[in-house]
Amino acid sequence: MKTIFIFLFFFNFTILHSIEIKFEKLINNLDKPWSFSFIDHENIIFTEKSGRLYTLNLKTKKKSEIQHNLSVLEVGQGGLLDVLNHNGEIFVSYSENRGNWETSTSVAKGIFNMNNIKFKNIFRAEPPIDSGYHFGSRLVIKDNHLYITAGERRKGMIAQDATQHPGSIIRINLDGSIPKDNPKFKNKSKWLPEIFQIGVRNPQGIALSPFDSQIYITNHGARGGDWFGKVNYGENYGWKILGWGGTNYSGSKIGPKWKPGFTKAIKYWVPSIAVSAMTIYKGNAFKEWNGDALITSLKDESLRKIKFKDNELIGEETIFKGKIGRIRDIKIHQITGEIYLLSDKGELWRMYK
Repeated sequence: MKTIFIFLFFFNFTILHSIEIKFEKLINNLDKPWSFSFIDHENIIFTEKSGRLYTLNLKTKKKSEIQHNLSVLEVGQGGLLDVLNHNGEIFVSYSENRGNWETSTSVAKGIFNMNNIKFKNIFRAEPPIDSGYHFGSRLVIKDNHLYITAGERRKGMIAQDATQHPGSIIRINLDGSIPKDNPKFKNKSKWLPEIFQIGVRNPQGIALSPFDSQIYITNHGARGGDWFGKVNYGENYGWKILGWGGTNYSGSKIGPKWKPGFTKAIKYWVPSIAVSAMTIYKGNAFKEWNGDALITSLKDESLRKIKFKDNELIGEETIFKGKIGRIRDIKIHQITGEIYLLSDKGELWRMYK
């Protein structure tokens, strides 16, 4: 066991508060892990990009592989990506092999089994695209609806074309059927029926707030322009009309940071921090953080805490930076409130006091 101690100091008028943070490395031999979800209070299920699916007992550190029937093509940023346990049903997102090196951001569902899970696709982003970039691929459930982030596969203005799925937030029922109150059936007749919001680039973080019941996401910009914001019915975040403060990799300008008529993010990062997974904290271990967004970074290997109200930023603090590598996923233990972090170094960490 490796433990790291970090002391945080926050000023509130003239009072100095200190928080002692401890880290325990639980396991360190994972191969390109991408996501995990709690099965119960002692066990998690996690994915590796190569297509492997495992359970891990947090106490014994025993790792067991689960066989499955998914057709995963690991290419570039693609592979077996997000995993979500919901009352014994397992949802996964992945880069589905569609043939001829074409893939789509797809989502499948199966019943949890320690040995073998037979998945059935419930969503497939159309059209399939020959690209190893920008799958998005995060999942969250609210009111028996599954929300899916579908990246724009580095195709830019496809995110403004609501007759195609890439570059959008998807909302379906848990069985894959389409909600009858999606934007298509209200005021967006030209949109595909699964689309809830458009204009995103590569959203690799999503979470439901237990405080206001809103869904929040993080999204990669290009050279700058990462952001944190809210998922809003029938709206448009503006990619690639807007650049969110970033530029193309060539250095050329994309567009304005924001303009009226488009969804405005709560927080923008310029330069980019390569924003990754996120959660809205609720728990007793760090109760002073309740209601704040905890946002992870790949580029500077940091954990950021965002305090906000409604759609307004109140403040940002860096909890730590460069301690455990590029952070790929974050989850809160429902009983203890402790924070679990998955890194690209193949490590799972427990963060506690």
